[in-house]
Amino acid sequence: MVTSPLPGPAPADAPAPLAGYTVAVTAARRREELGALLDRRGARVVYAPAIRIVPLADDAELVAATEDVLSAPVDLVVATTGVGFRGWLEAADAWDLPLVEHLRTARVLARGPKARGAIRGGGLVDAWSPASESSAEVLEHLLSGAEGPMAGRRVAVQLHGDPLPDFVEALRATGAEVLTVPVYRWVLPEDVAPLRRLVGTVVARGVDAVAFTSAPAAASLLSVAEELGLREELVAALRDGVLPVAVGPVTAGPLEAAGVTTVQPERSRLGALAREVVARLPERDPVLRVGRTDLQVRGHAAVVDGRLVELAPGSMAVLRALAARPGAVVATADLVRVLPGGGDGQAVEMAVTRLRAALGPGLVETVVERGYRLGG
Repeated sequence: MVTSPLPGPAPADAPAPLAGYTVAVTAARRREELGALLDRRGARVVYAPAIRIVPLADDAELVAATEDVLSAPVDLVVATTGVGFRGWLEAADAWDLPLVEHLRTARVLARGPKARGAIRGGGLVDAWSPASESSAEVLEHLLSGAEGPMAGRRVAVQLHGDPLPDFVEALRATGAEVLTVPVYRWVLPEDVAPLRRLVGTVVARGVDAVAFTSAPAAASLLSVAEELGLREELVAALRDGVLPVAVGPVTAGPLEAAGVTTVQPERSRLGALAREVVARLPERDPVLRVGRTDLQVRGHAAVVDGRLVELAPGSMAVLRALAARPGAVVATADLVRVLPGGGDGQAVEMAVTRLRAALGPGLVETVVERGYRLGG
């Protein structure tokens, strides 16, 4: 008999929460930090940077934007990220441009605490920041008149890789002169091969989740899939089978526009993103009671009575098919179809033999001339 028991407290020697799962990381900046957070929780991490950052010192577009800011007094400045605002001030100093002095007369708004720290670290004074740490609340603050009428005001907006078109256009609609400052720009990585491989892996459901930390990375993955003729297949996989986890709503934008529903942490932080993966992946795989054994089928491994068991791809595919219909007989022909690379009845029998050796006796039953089922 197969049932789904009520969840209880995990034993002290239980596998790590993400053991048996594979998570892809698309980040360029801080990818090692996010990867380490997932690895410590037991995940197998696949790195496929979807973007790279144009170095500030080589960015002629940033020089031109900075000179535009310096051409006349600025009334308001919006700092959206700490690393970006700090980098802008440092780059201007390296170019001998008097940016800090020029901004002393402006009211500088910080999107969050890191931006606030960069403002203060640069010798400026932060005038206001939203409780939500969101660009939407900054825009609402400006449109509400809290900073006075916007018409005719010069407003410099430090971008963070995303052009923030809705934010910028809403301010321009008030009559403000909006100066966009692309502090760091995202382009495709020099080596696109890992990203192309990731597209194929996601389409094949070879990873359990993909973590996104920026909107450009999400857009880049979709773009590369389009080039490969696999955009529809990628979107289908992210809708059903592969969990898309975005660090926040801005990051999720390109995916949501493509029809992919993402999961997001309450706070846009890497630690919160890792915790969201921990919360969401295991809950998709119910713990089954097979006879006297607790069984959970994860991405590339099974947890049997609290013990993690790594399985070969063929045995894993058979177990996943059986667990999808607990207690029901699954025909051999149906199991043949799920084997990686194809096969026949003999290949299924071999996969089942290995499965029994790994999991122990009694979990997989043979139903003569019909197929197999989870039993006990």
